[in-house]
Amino acid sequence: MQQNPMRKIRVGKVVVNIGLGKSGEAIERGKLVLEQVTGQKPAQTRAKRSVRDFGIHKGEPIGVVVTVRGEEAVPLIVKLLAAREKKLNESCFDSRGSVSFGIKEHIEIPGIRYDPAIGILGMNVSILLERPGFGVARRSRRTSKVGRAHLVSRDEAMQYFRDNFGVTVQ
Repeated sequence: MQQNPMRKIRVGKVVVNIGLGKSGEAIERGKLVLEQVTGQKPAQTRAKRSVRDFGIHKGEPIGVVVTVRGEEAVPLIVKLLAAREKKLNESCFDSRGSVSFGIKEHIEIPGIRYDPAIGILGMNVSILLERPGFGVARRSRRTSKVGRAHLVSRDEAMQYFRDNFGVTVQ
């Protein structure tokens, strides 16, 4: 029996974020790490409000983020999962088909070597799974909702990662 091509799950995007909590040289080190890992130029994230106890001012850069879409996303996922030894907890999966996990040290990623000038940084990885037709929610003209039956469920996301990336879900 042939499956409907509109039900096929695919990777929508991969977002890699390093929250540094301070600006200046730390931001530059974070940019270097994300550029090494993803091959793309990272963007800065800015503080939404001032936090006096942490010495953070509103609008100050406190992190770096990269969003990878399309063909480059799948090899990046393979590389990032290798840092986690292809093991994810069930709690990493949410009910809408998103997967999020952390990497404690960027040097765990294959192909990345330790540089004393950079140090060791951790990062958060979020992967969004979607089906064809999800563009109706993002288009600028006449946006529409994606039906509940067309959303990627938690079980489908776990099965997708088991089948396509050989991940062990604990």
